[in-house]
Amino acid sequence: MRTILRNGKFYIEKNNFQQAIFIENGIIKEVGTDEEILKNDADKIIDLQEKTVLPGFNDSHMHLLGVGEFMSSCNLTSAKSVDDVIELGRKFIKQNNRLTVLKGRGWNQDYFSTGERRLLTRFDLDKISTEIPIVFSRVCGHVAVGNTKALEILGIDENTNVDGGVIELGNDGKPNGIFNENALSLLYSVIPDKDNNAIMEDFIRAAEYALSLGITSVQSNDVSEDNFKNIFKIIHELNNNSKLKLRYYPQFNFQNINVFKEYLDTEFKTGIYDGKFLSRGALKLYKDGSLGARTALMLREYEDAPGTKGVAALSDEQLQALCDLATKNGITVVTHAIGNGAVESVINAYDKTMKDGKNPLRHGIVHCQITSMDQLERIARLNIPVMYQPIFLDYDTQIVEDRVGKELANTSYAFNTLKKLGAPISFSTDAPVEDCNPFPNIYCAVTRKRINGKPEGGFNPSEKMSIEDTIDAYTIGSAFNEFKEDFKGRLKPGYVADLIVLDSDIFTIDESYIKDIKVEKTMIDGKFVFER
Repeated sequence: MRTILRNGKFYIEKNNFQQAIFIENGIIKEVGTDEEILKNDADKIIDLQEKTVLPGFNDSHMHLLGVGEFMSSCNLTSAKSVDDVIELGRKFIKQNNRLTVLKGRGWNQDYFSTGERRLLTRFDLDKISTEIPIVFSRVCGHVAVGNTKALEILGIDENTNVDGGVIELGNDGKPNGIFNENALSLLYSVIPDKDNNAIMEDFIRAAEYALSLGITSVQSNDVSEDNFKNIFKIIHELNNNSKLKLRYYPQFNFQNINVFKEYLDTEFKTGIYDGKFLSRGALKLYKDGSLGARTALMLREYEDAPGTKGVAALSDEQLQALCDLATKNGITVVTHAIGNGAVESVINAYDKTMKDGKNPLRHGIVHCQITSMDQLERIARLNIPVMYQPIFLDYDTQIVEDRVGKELANTSYAFNTLKKLGAPISFSTDAPVEDCNPFPNIYCAVTRKRINGKPEGGFNPSEKMSIEDTIDAYTIGSAFNEFKEDFKGRLKPGYVADLIVLDSDIFTIDESYIKDIKVEKTMIDGKFVFER
């Protein structure tokens, strides 16, 4: 199939726009003016009516299956109080009266504007129901709360402990229902497993949503040590039957080295990957938690919580052993690290796997939020890719100085500084922690403002990025993590025809409206897979 897209504004690279593009069998063959491109024989010619065209976005860290699950669970993001959470839960049960367990996500105590501004407890969820187990995850995904019924079913009491996680106790010395980090999997075990058809539906539902937003590739953490054989089987089936449509690069999470070894003996040896739509992927690790929940691992105590430094989901020794084993087997490692203590630990672990300061496997850091200048310089020197989420500024700018102090806050979320230092950076949303819509994410990177337009002038405005650098981070930058920077992420000859057509010109529009841009068409491999 030979296709010409003409009369458009194609972004090729900084300071380089073209008018038309010629595609043959899913590959870009030529870019240029209408006159030049129309000299080719084509089966189809499409007039884009001067619309702006970008390479398809590549979300470098998200949870695609989690997005699908979130779309079918109790959405708590609108809650402005504990009472709102209770009411949303009651309403969801009323609308779904055959529920045997209630699962919800999205509450954030820092957004509570009435009543107490605190974490939920089991006693709050007991007001929704004491008949069925309830599990409500905080928006960050690093804290969740279960009701009394859930704890009773799991047999959890004050003596229950989980390595690398916390089951909080209340003033009465009993569990108050709050779980974080490695303890979450214990709480989530009260939720019955979905059958494979339902899991596939969640994947497909999320992929279709992503395509409507211009996402053509995802680097997605959906595989964990308690489900890896089955989820890999489902991913392979979706790929073999072309049901997922977008390009999928798994980030598989194994905190337990014995389970990682089991993966190496099974899926690593037997899994079939085409490298184009389905890749082998990377080992995803968690070193710490989130800033909002104060589980991000800090080098010093939190400014607003003396005595607290966060949570180490892996000890330094465990992290090193996993990184060493992955490196030995030629597997890239990407590690969740938000606090500067976690970032320091991860840099040290990666450095020990390298020879002569080289990073041939492109071991990377996910989030990398709270950082010192020394750490940024070291990341750049070791060429460690960083998977940033600018959209996190929407919430974190309201708390970061209180949590870590003004001095450290000024060298954190340093997207532009790290880029200027020469480190590979890419952008992502960590969906469903945030919506996977790329445009609010881009808006935050360019303006350094929250969605409501504050603060005036932007948070640490020296870290503002140009629109071209931001788009590059979201496309060719993300492709670098996958060793595919010569395959996708640009609209150049030899690259796959993964592209999106916008309803507004992102290069000339007032920056305050970037967050509102919509995608009119999404093309993957030379075929339109979404049209508004």
